[in-house]
Amino acid sequence: MNLVSVLSIVLALVMAPLLLGVINRTKAIFAGRHGAPLVQVYRDIWKLLQKGFVYSGTTTWVFRISPLVGVACVVCAVMLIPTLGNRALFAFQGDIIFMAYLLGLMRFFLVVAALDTGSSFEGMGASREVTFSAIAEPALLLGMAVLAKLSGTMSLSGMFAGLNSAAWLAAGPALAVTVASFLIILLSENARIPVDDPNTHLELTMIHEVMVLDYGGPDLGVILYTASLKLWIFSALIVNTVLSCLEMKGLTAVGAFAGGMILVAILVGVIESVMARLRLLTVPRLLSSAVVFSILAFILVLRLSGR
Repeated sequence: MNLVSVLSIVLALVMAPLLLGVINRTKAIFAGRHGAPLVQVYRDIWKLLQKGFVYSGTTTWVFRISPLVGVACVVCAVMLIPTLGNRALFAFQGDIIFMAYLLGLMRFFLVVAALDTGSSFEGMGASREVTFSAIAEPALLLGMAVLAKLSGTMSLSGMFAGLNSAAWLAAGPALAVTVASFLIILLSENARIPVDDPNTHLELTMIHEVMVLDYGGPDLGVILYTASLKLWIFSALIVNTVLSCLEMKGLTAVGAFAGGMILVAILVGVIESVMARLRLLTVPRLLSSAVVFSILAFILVLRLSGR
């Protein structure tokens, strides 16, 4: 077992909530405020874990196990993510498909748990979540297909290891468009502005937050931690793609990767500070643009390989 791969997993499990803190601090700076401490998310998770469990009488075992299934799926997905040129803890051909299924399973249990409450508001949020994810997932898979075509492998570790400086020189425009698609997917899958506002409490405008309204205590803490890990996964796709040209390995690559993750969190905070939340009817257009970006990148790569 590679020690660097294990260190990468530990870094993800420990540092993931920090990304949310960086986003909140960036938004506070733009608003002229000092903002909460960077470790506030850790404190919130710890405080929630100290509370007791409270369940509605209308819910079943599906509602109770959904947070555990969600965090288990995301932790498994994190183990498939490499750090630049380093190999992931678990890497095999087709692991990108396995990662997509893990994220899909997490979403399935979250949606079913929302429906299990019998609340019309949570059902509305579940409907929106499924609708938007149905557009975002093709964009993600097409974007990964671009990386697979360039690297010649279906393994995440092989994909990012194959994206060296020569690949960027040959297919720089296609990779840049792919990164733009990944950024839109990140904002959508993590319920960030302009797709959703994670800080709102208006049920008629919420998407992700409305699905977890009935959760509290340790369950809500697990959901918050799961959300931070999910943000880490999609941020890692961007960082691995952009910094792959550095062709770094070992502990140096881990350090550069951690710095890149902080920069992505700052970028998300800037986007949320300068943009407003889009109308619900406009969100599918934004996600469709991510699909178009991925298709365009794939066509460019096909033309490049056909020379």
